[in-house]
Amino acid sequence: MVEAVVNRRSVRRFLSTPVSPAVVRAILSGASRAPSGTNFQPWHVHVVTGTARERLSRAVLAAAEAGDRSDEYAYAPSPVMEPYLSRRRQVGYELYKLHGIERSDYANRKRVMLQNFEFFGAPVGLFFTMEKYLLHGSWLDCGMFMQNVMVLARAHGLETCPQQAWCEYGQVVHQQLGIPDTHILLSGMALGNSDPEAPENTLVSERVPVDQFAEFHE
Repeated sequence: MVEAVVNRRSVRRFLSTPVSPAVVRAILSGASRAPSGTNFQPWHVHVVTGTARERLSRAVLAAAEAGDRSDEYAYAPSPVMEPYLSRRRQVGYELYKLHGIERSDYANRKRVMLQNFEFFGAPVGLFFTMEKYLLHGSWLDCGMFMQNVMVLARAHGLETCPQQAWCEYGQVVHQQLGIPDTHILLSGMALGNSDPEAPENTLVSERVPVDQFAEFHE
């Protein structure tokens, strides 16, 4: 269990190897044991594969190329303050370096970003929603559910990449998947077999030591 959590990575290139629907169901079923305040179980999941996956990718890529954003919600404050700004920049620069892209090469940086909307080649896409009227407790519940999905995927020899980027084009995702307006799109996620030859999959983002974020009261 420790290995499944500590060595989890956001994989950014997958093999096209299909994933059995039975495996996806097993992962989601196990993940549903996530803690949920007063047993709300607010999560809802849309699983996309095959032609549905391709159709969604084409639609969102077209919106991205046209600059037709429709943010589902604000993920971060504007402006982003320290230390969060430096952390975000560092992981971005490290990823571009693994791709062989200079910081000033904005065209190729955009190309890499757009790979989000092809699920980085993964055969399965997951989209997590919940009813809009629910409050912060349900966001916590859904986050713990998503974490369970990522850990349980590893138990099946698979990897994931949580992708909030899809929420930048939330209107398109709603339309393509028939997500009702009463639901908010929380995140997407790529699921599949990691490509062991991909340099970008060697990225290990830095984590600050425990003493920088934890206080022990005795």
